[in-house]
Amino acid sequence: MSQIWIETGCNRPLTGRIEIMAGRLPYPLTLTGDGIVLREWRSDDLDDLIDLLDEPEIARWTPMPSPFDVEAGIAYLKRSHQGRVSGSRIQLAITADGGRPLGEVLLFGVDLGLKEAELGYLVGKDHRRRGLASGSLALLSQYARSTLALSRLLLRIDPRNTASTAVAQRCGYRLTGEPPILQEGPYGSSRLDTWELVEGQAGTRRDRLKNVAARRYGRRT
Repeated sequence: MSQIWIETGCNRPLTGRIEIMAGRLPYPLTLTGDGIVLREWRSDDLDDLIDLLDEPEIARWTPMPSPFDVEAGIAYLKRSHQGRVSGSRIQLAITADGGRPLGEVLLFGVDLGLKEAELGYLVGKDHRRRGLASGSLALLSQYARSTLALSRLLLRIDPRNTASTAVAQRCGYRLTGEPPILQEGPYGSSRLDTWELVEGQAGTRRDRLKNVAARRYGRRT
C-alpha cells in the first residue's frame, strides 16, 4: 500500500480518520502518492479541461456533452467548484506534479448510514497507458477507506469499456452481480455494471438494493 500525503485547507498534513461533518467532505484537498498529485480544479485549467473532455471516447462512456466546448467547460468547472464548496463530493484533477491536468477522479453519492460512496475516473487520450487511472483510483480509494472511514466503495462501468474495467480489477474492485443501471449519453444508452471494494465481508443483498447512489445515478451532475 502506498503512502498518501494529505493537505487540507490549513496546508498541513492530515493523518488518521476524520468525521464527515453533516455530510460535508473535506475542502480544499490535495492527495499525493506514487508520482501522482490529485488537486482541486482551478479556473485557469479551462483549456486543458476542454482538451481532456472534448473526445468521443469519453462521451461514449460518460454523460458528458459532446462536443465539449468552452461553454461546457465553464459550466463544468462551476459545478465542480459548487460541489466542492458544499462538501457534497470530491472532484480532483489528476496531475503528475500539481501542474497540468491529465485526467480527473471523483468521489460522490456518499451514504453515511451504509458508509459507502461512488467513485469515477477518466484520463485524457494523450495520457493513457501510464498507470494514471489505476494510480489515482487507488489513491482516492485508500483515502476514502482510511481517512473518511467508508467501508464500501462503488464503481459503475459499461462492460464494453474494457480499459475501465481493467483499472477496476487492478485496484481490487469486484463485480457485485447487481442489475445493470441504464445511463443515457450523447452517443446513446449504456448499461452500467456495479463494482465494489468492500472492507471485511460484503454487505447483504438488501443493503445493496438500498444503495442511494444506485437509485439516483441517472440524476447526477
